[in-house]
Amino acid sequence: MWAPALFVLLWSTGFVGAKYGLPDAEPFTFLALRLVIAGGLLAVAAAVTRTRIDRQQVGRAAVSGLLLHATYLGGVFWAIAHGTPAGVSAVVVSLQPVLVAALALPLLGERLVRLQWVGLVLGVAGVVLVVGPRLGGAVPVSGLVSCLVALAGGTGGTLWQKRYGDGIPLLWGTCAQYGAATLVLAAASLAVEHQRIHWTPHFVGALAWLIVVLSWGAVLLLMVLLRRGTASSVSSLLYLVPPATALEAWLLFDEQMALVSVLGVAVTAAGVALAVRGPSPARASTAADEHV
Repeated sequence: MWAPALFVLLWSTGFVGAKYGLPDAEPFTFLALRLVIAGGLLAVAAAVTRTRIDRQQVGRAAVSGLLLHATYLGGVFWAIAHGTPAGVSAVVVSLQPVLVAALALPLLGERLVRLQWVGLVLGVAGVVLVVGPRLGGAVPVSGLVSCLVALAGGTGGTLWQKRYGDGIPLLWGTCAQYGAATLVLAAASLAVEHQRIHWTPHFVGALAWLIVVLSWGAVLLLMVLLRRGTASSVSSLLYLVPPATALEAWLLFDEQMALVSVLGVAVTAAGVALAVRGPSPARASTAADEHV
């Protein structure tokens, strides 16, 4: 019961870490450094546990890493670093649960009941209410495109991980994800960036937080949740990330929340509560019979 709430709390702090760290490092350089350190330490932990991973599992984990880390995180970080408001980025990538739900039936055989679809729609509405008052100003086209790339990567990575991730050792599999993502992000850094890092206390703190809390805690929790639940229900938890981030910004940076944003938090929570509810056994069997 505690794992979904903890995942949302940890994942939402990624925007705070990005806000602290990106002024002192370019996005691809920042992410490549973060993932190579996180992956190296995970490799040590995996070696200590003496678990094994075969070549096919490495390949499948690498695809997840390219989608979830290189494409999703790379797209979001690049957009924010180049002037896209974090709220806009949050709204775009928060469409992921709808895309996952729409694709989960043909790709994974997951069927949502009507109340779950209502929950998905409420989730979108709630996120818009939360971040809507913060969306003033022009949005660069390149940043919007980058967010759409991130959205595609997160959606594809969630579906791929749900379909092929079961059975892959958790530590070695995540390490392989980070290794594949690091290679792509490092290549992107060499191609378009200068690899300059200002080792300020803010940057070191943000880097340490993103490694320990996000790359270890939140990502490992995501892998566990995808093994236990459907891709649609797990993905719907991402609706709670923008409201949680808004609350954290209010507590940490004294960023005021409009009344409509407070209402949006409640709407989002209600939407997620409906979306994560699976069909009753009777409905599930009826749906299965109708689908035969």
